[in-house]
Amino acid sequence: MFFTKYRIKKIPLHADYCDWRKPAIDSLSQIYLNDQLGCCVVSAGYHVLGVLTGNAGKLYNASHKDIIHDYTAIGGYKPNDPSTDYGCDEVTALDYWCKKGFTNGVKGLGKLVVSHDNKEESHAAIYLFENLFIAMQMPNKWLEHTPEANGFKWDVAGESNPENGHAIMGLGYTADGILINSWGLIGTLTWAAVAKYCDPENGGSIYTMITPAQLKIGTDKAPNGIAWEQLLEDFKQLGGTTSPPS
Repeated sequence: MFFTKYRIKKIPLHADYCDWRKPAIDSLSQIYLNDQLGCCVVSAGYHVLGVLTGNAGKLYNASHKDIIHDYTAIGGYKPNDPSTDYGCDEVTALDYWCKKGFTNGVKGLGKLVVSHDNKEESHAAIYLFENLFIAMQMPNKWLEHTPEANGFKWDVAGESNPENGHAIMGLGYTADGILINSWGLIGTLTWAAVAKYCDPENGGSIYTMITPAQLKIGTDKAPNGIAWEQLLEDFKQLGGTTSPPS
């Protein structure tokens, strides 16, 4: 019932395409140290923050200091001890950002699990909340030819490899799949790949986070024109829970 109502009243009829990248491109083009450290979870989180703040007209582009700070707080990384560079868990990170906030002071109000096999749910989460937070165990083939430019496409390419854990953000969608950002580049994760590699049984997961950072400057509306109170209500109807920031 909710998706029927949402499709009719909230998503434009041409909404087979949504792309939140443009105002956030200065953030999305940053690798955020993920070429040097196993901090993909933190990097993905700050790409989410870049999209939310950029589209609201107040882009926050994280510094290396920001990334190290949160990688230390969330994953226990110690800059002077390489043995502590072993990544971190996405749920722990999302919970941290909802409780403690990002380094610019923005706090998440809640996280929501998004189904890996329901395109409409991904559409709704991206259109309403402007982000997906995706964790996967990538197939080996993707790493044999890592992306070197925007426009890459990740499709089904064998089985998930638990040694290839990776976190990325979703910033839009097309008929082909979810528009993603990984290592500072924008590409497409096909719907078939979403269904396979984001399946919890294959070590994957998809979340979306809601934060007041997505509100336009001087208004209580998001860039898609939806009022904050309605965004909170839609978040709850999708199954999310919110709490006021402390």
